[in-house]
Amino acid sequence: MALNIVFIAFFVIAFIIALIKFFVDGDTTIFKTLVDGIFDSAKSSVVDVAFSLIGTMVFFLGLMNIAEKAGAINWLARKLNPLMKRLFPEVPDGHPVMGEMVMNFSANILGLDNAATPFGLKSMQSLENINPNKGTASNAQIMFLVLHTSGLTLIPLSIFTYRISVGSTDATSVFIPCVLGTLITTLASIIVVGIKQKLKWDAVLLAWIIGLIALVGVLMIGVSYMSAATKTTFSTISGNLILLIIIIAIIAGGAYKKVSVFDAFIEGAKEGFNVVLKIIPYLVGMLVAIRVFRDSGALGYIVDGISYLVHASGLNTDFVPALPTAIMRPFSGSGARGMMIDAMKTYGPDSFIGKLSCTFQGTTDTTFYILALYFGSVGIKKVRYAVWAGLFADIIGVIAAIIIAYIFFK
Repeated sequence: MALNIVFIAFFVIAFIIALIKFFVDGDTTIFKTLVDGIFDSAKSSVVDVAFSLIGTMVFFLGLMNIAEKAGAINWLARKLNPLMKRLFPEVPDGHPVMGEMVMNFSANILGLDNAATPFGLKSMQSLENINPNKGTASNAQIMFLVLHTSGLTLIPLSIFTYRISVGSTDATSVFIPCVLGTLITTLASIIVVGIKQKLKWDAVLLAWIIGLIALVGVLMIGVSYMSAATKTTFSTISGNLILLIIIIAIIAGGAYKKVSVFDAFIEGAKEGFNVVLKIIPYLVGMLVAIRVFRDSGALGYIVDGISYLVHASGLNTDFVPALPTAIMRPFSGSGARGMMIDAMKTYGPDSFIGKLSCTFQGTTDTTFYILALYFGSVGIKKVRYAVWAGLFADIIGVIAAIIIAYIFFK
């Protein structure tokens, strides 16, 4: 119901705005802009998004099958079961999906989006297999999805790269703010969904959360003492090296356990193409709706409205020019990236606005895209409270990013 309302609202609002622009402003190109956007987005949803996933899906689902047959997924699930069973109490103890979700979170943390998506889709399918109400999102699926939309990333390598490309002389200055922002968003996700699901907040869960925060803190302190060049080198090497080690370890572990490694790879890889075919309708529908909403100018009006309210409240408004990145982020990763780059080019990559835009980009993830992708892959039609929980965590993350930016950059 929530996605249905959002889908309809995007088109209706866009059409109303287009009519106003045509009759009031005399904009004779607005309808063409919207229609061109529909065709372009429909094409890019398939060609640039869905088809680009096929190779990655095939490869990593093949690896997942090797890891599962070798017992690595079960081993990982057992090791992290004390934490995972408290976040996902409906999942049976030691179930392989616990390990699959850890693989997804690990890839996200390292900033390896291409690897994270196949792991995440595999996890969602496993959660659907144990879902007693097929087609309706379970508590475990909602917790997993909202955690994923929080975008926890400890190595925001792509943001460093974009900052360098527009001439930043201090590209990694946003490293700690981005990590702090995404960590707060992730904690907000756990708290928001945890309260709704009435999780048991016992000493074990709190100890895990505090321990993870401490680990992140130690990492950030260590990286903060590195030079800019060393930070970039560290980010580039660490993430890719760890992923390569995981790939080699899975293959070597399969061979050690006497698994027919290549046959297991092919067996798992075959699922990749079918998964991509299944998600295409969901991707096309949501991404086209987002494009129409954006091209109509609706997002611009939202930014203007927030700016007006901030001005009227008497608060400091220095952060307002960076808001387009934050507002676009839940809807479109590429759109938010474009807003971030535009802000850096307009105000300077090392300006307050440039750095805040980067912090916004690193604090949250593309909530609606992830909803369509992950729930669409398993045919979830009733998403329950997943939309508002994800967006509420995003809002907390955005507010946190503004506060963090004022502390670090003002």
